Amino acid sequence: MADIDEKLLALPGALAVFEFSDRGELTAWKVKEDASELDQNTLDLLSHMCVANLSISTMQARGWEKLTGMEGFYPISGFTLIGMDWSTVIKGQRGVIFENDKADYQAAYDLLNG
Repeated sequence: MADIDEKLLALPGALAVFEFSDRGELTAWKVKEDASELDQNTLDLLSHMCVANLSISTMQARGWEKLTGMEGFYPISGFTLIGMDWSTVIKGQRGVIFENDKADYQAAYDLLNG
């Protein structure tokens, strides 16, 4: 996790990186010193929310494909969650948190896909 963490944390606006299990338990994290409000408890809750959102979006994608006959929506492997001040980019079971006004979403996806 260390090499990609450093690359993700070097992106403009990056505040923290984290990993979680398929059940939503926080398994690893790294927070920049100036982002002390992002603690283990906050990242654990975010991890559970990410698993829930991946599950819901997967259900929606599968339902859409079955209902319409269109393909290419499933499987869901990641998403971006945009909040008031921060955004989270998720791919698989890893995520990065950004300040909204500095976030480089595409760079995050590129690193997470690599």
